[in-house]
Amino acid sequence: MSLTAIKIPTVALYARVSTTDQTCSSQLDELRGFCQRHGWPIYGEFVDTGWSGTKRDRPQLGKLMRDAQQHRFDLILVYKLDRFGRSVLHMMENLAQLKKWGVRFMATSQSLDTDEDSATGRLLLQVLAAVAEFERAMIVERVKAGLVAARKRGVRLGRAPMVIDRSRVLAMHVRGKSIRQIGKEMNISKETARTIIARASAA
Repeated sequence: MSLTAIKIPTVALYARVSTTDQTCSSQLDELRGFCQRHGWPIYGEFVDTGWSGTKRDRPQLGKLMRDAQQHRFDLILVYKLDRFGRSVLHMMENLAQLKKWGVRFMATSQSLDTDEDSATGRLLLQVLAAVAEFERAMIVERVKAGLVAARKRGVRLGRAPMVIDRSRVLAMHVRGKSIRQIGKEMNISKETARTIIARASAA
């Protein structure tokens, strides 16, 4: 950071391991030591144990982001970027949210820092943004390919057609109920009810 904008940040630590037989102790030791060397107070530690980095909804990550939105701390520290997430797309979406909320992000072992004064951080973020865009395009391509394959297998796509009891609509009409009442009771639009009655009258 620039000398004119020096501030002692309050820090949140985030650590993650993929299996329950692993621990986050080494990550947390490194992060605590980093804060101690810089004289930064720690707001809290958020640890997801047994959660894959590809999982977008992780309990402690969710809590971390909610606290970040309320700006309960100034900076998030992780040991390595892949602890925060293995999907670059999801990771960049989270980083964009943090930037919007004014919360800085650092991966201590990789010199990644979203502070605007960090040239290395800016370069890495640009690379990550490009990778995220590529990941997004690949997801779209996979979805399109899946739809084409489903159609070839004869799978019906889209919303299932609504089944309407036309005899009930006509019976309600004969009993003198209005188009609006019929539509409300049958959970259909007035135009649909009107069309059913009109076609029956013309038959």
